[in-house]
Amino acid sequence: MKIICDWENCDQIGSYRAPLEKDNSKKYRLLCLEHIKIFNKKWNYFSDMSDQQVEYFIKSDLTWHKATKSFSSSDNFFNILWNNALEDKLNIFKSASFKDFTKTQLSNTDRDALDVMELKYDTKWEEIQKQFKTLVKKYHPDKNQGSKKFEDKLKTITLAYSQLKMTVGKKK
Repeated sequence: MKIICDWENCDQIGSYRAPLEKDNSKKYRLLCLEHIKIFNKKWNYFSDMSDQQVEYFIKSDLTWHKATKSFSSSDNFFNILWNNALEDKLNIFKSASFKDFTKTQLSNTDRDALDVMELKYDTKWEEIQKQFKTLVKKYHPDKNQGSKKFEDKLKTITLAYSQLKMTVGKKK
């Protein structure tokens, strides 16, 4: 069974899709080669759009029309993960004995990261790198039958290392 062109008074075979609506590629009509050429010459996706709407469409096309967030955004995945990974639920870091450690120039976030990586606060950058490699080997899911527990631990370690790389690693 052959499909006839949807153009008025045409009896040719309709082999080419022409959209019925601007934003719906699932609804279409079939046209012959001659009529699809005519259709394409007249088709203007941006008709009925203001200049601002066309500009917005072109800019959002760069990200496939998906919403994006800046890396420093408060609802960025990595910020949320990092903030939750080092929660001080027992208030250890606010205790009086912990405040004695403020002699070093490390921020609380750096101290938390060193704790996650099981390191002392006076650790050098080279030791941090070495410990990171050791922990990655230890907690990698491939070494632990894909255990979710070890995967989460590895994510926390990776975030801690990233934090230290930004601060301690720069002093190198």
